[in-house]
Amino acid sequence: MRYPQDTMIAYSQVSAFTETPGHGNQAGVVLDASGLDADTMQAIASTLGVPETVFVTATHGDTAWVRYFTPTQEIDFCGHATVALGLVLAQRGHWRGGTLTLETMVGRIDLDLELDSGAPRRVWMRQKDLELRPVDRALRARIAGALGIDERLLHRGLPLVSASTGLWSTFVPVVDTFVVDAVEPDHAAITALSHDLDVTSLYVYAPTSPKTFYARDFAPAVGIPEDPVTGSSGGALIAMLAATGAIPRRGDLAVGYLQQGHALGTPGEVCVEVTLRGDRPHVIRVGGCAIVEREGKM
Repeated sequence: MRYPQDTMIAYSQVSAFTETPGHGNQAGVVLDASGLDADTMQAIASTLGVPETVFVTATHGDTAWVRYFTPTQEIDFCGHATVALGLVLAQRGHWRGGTLTLETMVGRIDLDLELDSGAPRRVWMRQKDLELRPVDRALRARIAGALGIDERLLHRGLPLVSASTGLWSTFVPVVDTFVVDAVEPDHAAITALSHDLDVTSLYVYAPTSPKTFYARDFAPAVGIPEDPVTGSSGGALIAMLAATGAIPRRGDLAVGYLQQGHALGTPGEVCVEVTLRGDRPHVIRVGGCAIVEREGKM
């Protein structure tokens, strides 16, 4: 059912994967969406106009049921909105630590809270198991063309594959950060490729150190021309690189970092920890800070 028209719906606007106002990736957070139907949630997400908005539709104990919307459509999961939600819940005193479970359209997502002198510092998401799909080599020229770069600038030592820990992206390695910044996306071509590859986005990445990567993520197929900082894709990328031995590991733990958003003037950082069993990722955790930018009602 819908709320009456005179009912005001409280929201927070949060920048995730940063501690600096105006940086990172913005998300809307609606803590009480009980009774809101999908059309109303979509209208709120469209009005807020941030890349994704997360709605808490029900809670029970340490479990919350959530839904995610871009300004144009509902999506199964969103990493940065999940980090934003965790921070708001912690700051409001609804979550004081321990495991918080989110029930999403991709299944159960467990959150852990990192504290600094008793204050919320970082939210960690335990992502779904890594899934991989190969990308036909015949598509490499088409992918490069959609990104406005020469095919020769694709990195031949890193994987060009589709991967998911909740949302599917096609990961496109290029030789260096200059190429990442030089990408001139053809959004119509990327949308067509996304449909053909059955993915949400094309995620372009380049190494800056053995365990740090610089990236941009293009998702026009779901109404996001360029996503500033993408937690779910970052988790899939680092897990995939850990599984293929492309980043160093200490014992059964590999740690990687994603730097994203610089091309949009909203830099942020995603931290990923991957616990492996042999060469297979067993636990994938994506961590990020966040800051509340503003709060209001509509």
